[in-house]
Amino acid sequence: MQQLPVVSDSAKLTAMNVPALLKNIPLFAGLGEADLTALETICRLRDCPRGELLFSDGEKAEGFFVVLDGKVKVYKLSAEGKERILHIVHPGGTFAEAAIFGNGLYPAYAEPLLPSRLLFIPKAGFLELLAGNSRIAINMIAGLSRFLRQFAQQIEELTFKDVPARLARYLLDLSRGRAATVELPVSKSQLASNLGTVSETLSRTLRKLIDDDLILVNGKKVQILDAARLEELAEKCKEA
Repeated sequence: MQQLPVVSDSAKLTAMNVPALLKNIPLFAGLGEADLTALETICRLRDCPRGELLFSDGEKAEGFFVVLDGKVKVYKLSAEGKERILHIVHPGGTFAEAAIFGNGLYPAYAEPLLPSRLLFIPKAGFLELLAGNSRIAINMIAGLSRFLRQFAQQIEELTFKDVPARLARYLLDLSRGRAATVELPVSKSQLASNLGTVSETLSRTLRKLIDDDLILVNGKKVQILDAARLEELAEKCKEA
């Protein structure tokens, strides 16, 4: 059964200064005040507990979401019920916008990893706004292009890279390629799913990187000791 977004109290939404928030979202960058105000009139604020199902794979897409606070995972399920995380959306990110085009169905599942505050943007109102605003259209194309590149990279890594290389790339992306201490934004079981592996394999891989003096691990905190060697590992392809 499809769960439609809850419309929050309008005074609560207005008090948040939504145009100012939207202005910092890449999808709406460069919009004028009039367009941001028009966008505000169709937005619905939604406070979601951790684990609430936002939508299911194959449901009719009624709109898309902006993460204001919290964290949301978008994932697929295999026929056996095994979860594969496609991406994790952080504050400022949008998700499910591609679903309002094409066949108009959500292509995956989505649920918050933390209590999250989201803006829901209905399909009908947004498409009407899109028809009269080339800036939003250009931003939308750029955003969808980024997603395509990300998925292409995921496919490449799953095909040609083993788990150590995938983990190395993930850690380098978190640290922006520098020797630094980063905090994993998800649990280790969720990270394993995101990397296309299982928790036991991820644990062995972390231990190997620790033994090779590439990283140190303390709970969710990972200290990168040798970014150069980690980069070499990240570029290494599977052996034939």
